[in-house]
Amino acid sequence: MTHVVLESCIRCKYTDCVDVCPVDCFREGPNFLTIDPDECIDCAVCIPECPVNAIVPEEDVPGNQQHMIQLNADLAKNWPSITKRKGPLLDADDWKDRTGKLDELIK
Repeated sequence: MTHVVLESCIRCKYTDCVDVCPVDCFREGPNFLTIDPDECIDCAVCIPECPVNAIVPEEDVPGNQQHMIQLNADLAKNWPSITKRKGPLLDADDWKDRTGKLDELIK
């Protein structure tokens, strides 16, 4: 099993989770992070680090977010690894509580 980054990460991209990942499974896009399912070891240390609760075990992905499982896998194939924390996007605080952000994703 793996963990999945949900839509709530879009346009926020807090990277607190990256610092604690023991296997460097996070990948970075322009305004979103994804987890490479082939690298994730299901340790769950990233979950409490996310300030917008955007990371969940695959089996706990809500029904309206099921598309994010495949999206994480697809994007992880092309995006570079991120291994150190960076600052969030400049307007992250404006976006952190919004829902339905899939149309905002920059691939």
